[in-house]
Amino acid sequence: MLFTKLSFCQIDDRDLLIRKLDSIGKLDQVYRGQINDIRNRFVGDSIKLKDTLRKHFGLINKIDSLNLITVSAVINQYGWLSADEIGEAANSALFMVIQHSDLKTQEKYLPVMRIAAKNKKLKATSLALLEDRIAMFQGRKQIYGSQVAWNMQTNKYTIMPMIDPDHVDTRRADIGLNAYADYLSELGIVWDVEQYKKDLPAIEEWHKKVMNKSKAKN
Repeated sequence: MLFTKLSFCQIDDRDLLIRKLDSIGKLDQVYRGQINDIRNRFVGDSIKLKDTLRKHFGLINKIDSLNLITVSAVINQYGWLSADEIGEAANSALFMVIQHSDLKTQEKYLPVMRIAAKNKKLKATSLALLEDRIAMFQGRKQIYGSQVAWNMQTNKYTIMPMIDPDHVDTRRADIGLNAYADYLSELGIVWDVEQYKKDLPAIEEWHKKVMNKSKAKN
């Protein structure tokens, strides 16, 4: 690995680590930023859309796996490094790579990240996103409504199952997340809580099928 058992305070090692994490953070986002363009490009051709997205996500998964090797080594050696220690971009990279990892890895680092959030080394909002994602992958309902998935059957985003949708804004405000309607508007979704509650049984059934399909692959 790039990082030996040197002290984190040694400047050469620190600078190398920060540059590497900054690069990983950019790489984590660059191909994810192309997903909506792909959907828009093939919006009228579902077969081509599915094939293109399958290949694109294959590339993303490969990059995620390589990024995780480095990030796991960093966390295992130094613990969770705060923005004060390595800067906002590198700190964010640590989170994004774990957020985009497999469920087993997320569960492994969740206790570490809970302690980091308690000690102000990780944003409470970032921890909330991970808690939601783990809940979704475990087949449970999310808390803060952050997990929105693309439904290939309807060709639009679907808000994954969420507890008590009437009070999602209260829960989000408690940890510093923005209003739910504002969050969803960035994805082109209009928040209608009454309609969501009506749709929830069907969403839960779809969620169950997606998770079962994912487990079968693994």
